[in-house]
Amino acid sequence: MSGLRYLRLLLLWGSACLWLPYPAQGALVISGPSNSFQVEVQSVLVDCTVTSRFAHSVMTTEALNLGNVSQEIFFEVDLPKTAFISNFSMEIEGQVYVGEVKEKEKAKKEYEGAVSSGQTAGLVKVSGRKMEKFSVSVNIAGNSGVIFSLTYEELLERKLGQYEILVRVKPKQVVNKFQIVANIYEPQGIAYVNIHSTFLTNDLLLLVEKTVSEKEAHISFSPTMEQQRKCPDCDGTIIDGDFIIKYDVKRSAALGEIQVVNGYFVHFFAPPNLPRVPKNVVFVIDRSGSMYGRKIQQTREAMLLILDDLNEDDSFSIVQFDHNIDVWKPSLTRATTGNVADAKIYVRNIRDSGGTDINGGVLRAVEMLASDRASGLLRERSIDMIILLTDGMPNSGEWHLPKIQENVRNAIGGKMSLFCLGFGNDVDYSFLDMMSRQNKGLARRIFEGSDAALQLKGFYQEVSSPLLSEVELRYPDNAVESVTTTHFDQFFDGSEIVVAGHLLDNNLDSFLAEVYGRGFQEDFQVQGQATTLDWNVLYPDESYIFGKFMERLWAYLSIQQLLEKSKSGTPEEKANATAKALDMSLRYSFVTPLTSMVVTKPEDKEHGDDPLIADKLTEEERQEAERDASRYGSYPSSTPSSSSPTYFVDSDPHFMIELPDKNDALCFNINDKPGTIYNLVKDTTLGILVNGQTIGDKMIPPDGTINTYLGRFGIVHNILGVKLEVTTTTISVYQDDSWMKFLWSDTASVKGKNVDFVLHKDRSLKVTLKDSVKFVILLHKVWEKHPYHRDYLGFYTLDTHLLSPSVHGLLGQFYHGIEYEVTDLREGEVPEKPDATMFVKGLELNVTRGWQRDFRRDWKNGEKIPCWFVHNNGTGLVDGNATDYIVSGLFKTV
Repeated sequence: MSGLRYLRLLLLWGSACLWLPYPAQGALVISGPSNSFQVEVQSVLVDCTVTSRFAHSVMTTEALNLGNVSQEIFFEVDLPKTAFISNFSMEIEGQVYVGEVKEKEKAKKEYEGAVSSGQTAGLVKVSGRKMEKFSVSVNIAGNSGVIFSLTYEELLERKLGQYEILVRVKPKQVVNKFQIVANIYEPQGIAYVNIHSTFLTNDLLLLVEKTVSEKEAHISFSPTMEQQRKCPDCDGTIIDGDFIIKYDVKRSAALGEIQVVNGYFVHFFAPPNLPRVPKNVVFVIDRSGSMYGRKIQQTREAMLLILDDLNEDDSFSIVQFDHNIDVWKPSLTRATTGNVADAKIYVRNIRDSGGTDINGGVLRAVEMLASDRASGLLRERSIDMIILLTDGMPNSGEWHLPKIQENVRNAIGGKMSLFCLGFGNDVDYSFLDMMSRQNKGLARRIFEGSDAALQLKGFYQEVSSPLLSEVELRYPDNAVESVTTTHFDQFFDGSEIVVAGHLLDNNLDSFLAEVYGRGFQEDFQVQGQATTLDWNVLYPDESYIFGKFMERLWAYLSIQQLLEKSKSGTPEEKANATAKALDMSLRYSFVTPLTSMVVTKPEDKEHGDDPLIADKLTEEERQEAERDASRYGSYPSSTPSSSSPTYFVDSDPHFMIELPDKNDALCFNINDKPGTIYNLVKDTTLGILVNGQTIGDKMIPPDGTINTYLGRFGIVHNILGVKLEVTTTTISVYQDDSWMKFLWSDTASVKGKNVDFVLHKDRSLKVTLKDSVKFVILLHKVWEKHPYHRDYLGFYTLDTHLLSPSVHGLLGQFYHGIEYEVTDLREGEVPEKPDATMFVKGLELNVTRGWQRDFRRDWKNGEKIPCWFVHNNGTGLVDGNATDYIVSGLFKTV
């Protein structure tokens, strides 16, 4: 087929229900001459229905070309990694173009002309850690419209005690009709539903409608065009970020919840109140040369946090390896306060150097656990596990990956679990994934970024509390068939085991179910009858919406598990699993790694019929795409990977605006005499005021440079009647008509009617104003005998979207965004710090590429964050002059 264009639509997996359109600059991207942009986005609608954890999501966007000439419109969506697309359609001039799911290899051959031509009809790329970007483009004639509709489905996974539905909204423009609707139906009973967002202001929060009853919940968010605007006369929208719903179900029965609907059943097993099983864990840490710098630093940080989370009845040890293998202690030891303190000293001294002997490091851990188990040093009813962290390929000891897998599998012999964490993009994730699966564990990628330590700790929390081992769920062979996996090596606190299957007799009213497992003090055994649910009785007003959800839940879970089985076993077993997964993918119209969705676009004079081919990336393909992005990505790419901007002032004093959406940051210094008080944040609408006073060195250093720092803060909320004064020695809090005073040497957590704060000794103070913004103040301790320097403070803001559009101040003026453009990169006075031209606020500024330190995660040394430095006290970037923000008192506005 000549002239065909080929588009790979990248789909993802993840614990999210729906992601809204997210192109380069908004929900829809219009391509064409700049003076002919006359396309109106008329509606963005999100409809998510969750039925017994199975999420069915539909995103619909309608756009109209108001011009007289055709425009090419791109429709782009970030999708969760665990979802399967099941339908996509475009309606143009009354004709609907629907996608058809085909076997991937056949689809490639059918359209190999388009593939070989290299032409594409849209964007293709990975989008973040858990998403990939689905992108479609279509030419729309003048005065015509298009309706895009995308459907995908997934089974929500319970993590850390809850399910999460995440809607990412980045329309970048005000939309005539904008609506997010989520309906949750859980026959087991809903325990709670919480809603959070990174963009909801106090006014928008009032627009979120939430209704929760015994077995269902309904959430709706429908702001008008005026309510979407950043300010009354602005075209920009305040809706930009994540809309998150978290919930859990009620749990009372030890057997769990078994639901039978239309000839299929699902068994949710997560019994309450089980005693925790002690664990014996060996941490195997890669300290090779490739871990240099931030990686090894973040590994140390994570290990210090993890050690604090060990229970006293746990046993643990630490192995570190490069081309040599070193152990903290030759055998595991109980996690007493003293032993944990000694381990922390050991961890703080881990240094990077040498090669990478993964084989030797893991086998040493296996030997320790096996020896201690044989010697009777470990509790009989305890669980043995190894947690490996590595960032690269083996290049010392045994190099051959299959041989390493064989060695580890033979040494473990099914007697312990191996969890592998791959740090960064250089690691062979498929190697780690396979090695984990062969040894009762799982693998997880740890992405390079400022939050890597939190990723490591987050994974540990998921596996830190085993409740059962060797869990077996049993059902009568004469009652059910095509049952998904029924044996699970471990069951962890906060998770959930899910089994689904098909009834042999659709008229069967009940059948026996049994669960067996190994617990802490005794074996776990429970049985009970599974009975058919009458959904028409449970939900008489909504029964029409459910359809064959239970069958599709079973199909989704079966395909996921078959895809896993296709990676291991004999060639015959792999082929059988692949064939079954492909057959089910086609039967249920799921886009999986084995299938593609093909959409034939309307005829186009230039290109003819354009097929759109949607594939799903494998984890290996995702990793390769990320390697390419880091290898060839735009300069720079080192800002933290949080989803919200960060604003802070720290050190002497440096002001910092981190902008993750732009993958960039801006910074400037303020220099004035000690004792000057600056207004940092002023929100007259909400009555919030933050001022900071500078302090100087103890004496002028020999070089004559006078350094100033922030040493005193005043925080006021006039409406709530709250006042705080923070110095480098004391914290004074006024609320409920009385003052409370604390020292930085204290550790305290106080919850008041209008303000909460958490004080970590000699480190940080987190202040939360009721239904409003959060502030974090860091204390920087300096050696008290230092001849010049003294203790000082840093100020960081969180949840700035909760402040009103009128917020201002040296920091506050940036809370609702800053538009700028940097061009003409050129050599600066210092070779590693190039200059550039910045266009901002109608001005042309000379800026310099430098860096400042963010101390939020590394409160001692700080993390270097690249930024564009604006000279002369931020002149041109800051409204007015820096002196305009000087006030007469710590709690004064002028």
